[in-house]
Amino acid sequence: MIAVFVILIFILYLVFLFPMEPAPEPEEEKSPKYKAQMKKLWQVAQTSMRERKPFKAEKALLTILKFDEKNAAAYNRLGILYAKGQKYDEAVECFEIAQSLDNNPASIHNVGLIYLETGAYEKAAMAFNQAIELEGDVPARYIALAKAEEKLGNNKKAINALESAYELDPKVSTLRQILAIYENTGDTEAVTATAARVEEQIVKDNEAKKKRAASRARGATAKATRQSTRKTVSKSTNTANQNSTAKSKSTPKIIKPHAGRKRI
Repeated sequence: MIAVFVILIFILYLVFLFPMEPAPEPEEEKSPKYKAQMKKLWQVAQTSMRERKPFKAEKALLTILKFDEKNAAAYNRLGILYAKGQKYDEAVECFEIAQSLDNNPASIHNVGLIYLETGAYEKAAMAFNQAIELEGDVPARYIALAKAEEKLGNNKKAINALESAYELDPKVSTLRQILAIYENTGDTEAVTATAARVEEQIVKDNEAKKKRAASRARGATAKATRQSTRKTVSKSTNTANQNSTAKSKSTPKIIKPHAGRKRI
């Protein structure tokens, strides 16, 4: 009996002190007209940005946000538009809102680029590191971080970031950035070693280009061979069909005697 009483008290405690959270209301299904309008606005925004019509693009994006205030993609695109127009405060605000709505590393990276452009190098480095924590397999994040660290005088961190970018995507341009840092610091030994790496990578790139060209040539030859074979087979099939048709026309038709007809 005491156990039942204790359980009852515990249930009442849970009910009154820890009320259940109301279930989230299901999102209202958007009408086809609404979807079509939003699609049209996105097309206008993208086309206007390509054609360098910022005011028209801004109007379209703001209209999207008027109807969908939680559209992270629209905030991100609007931030890019403001950044291009050197409206950096507005751009940062848009990117921060986009990041709060959707923890997207691209938004954080964009904020870092603005900080880098405006000379806030410490904030830029923090933003790039945060973006790398969320998405660490994008070389551009490390290259941007290296620029911020170099501006701060952290050459070792800059080189480490560039080495990470090179591991993900071995490019001559990345090695040349490393080489430039070593040249600025006067590290002769490192300059020699990195210059050798540059030459080695150039050789590898040229060999890779030759292999791709040879592969494309083999593919083109194989395709031409297949097309030629198909034409030959098709021609042979058509000839065989024509001969068969001609033979069937020349062969007299044998009429079988009717079962009830008497043979003479």
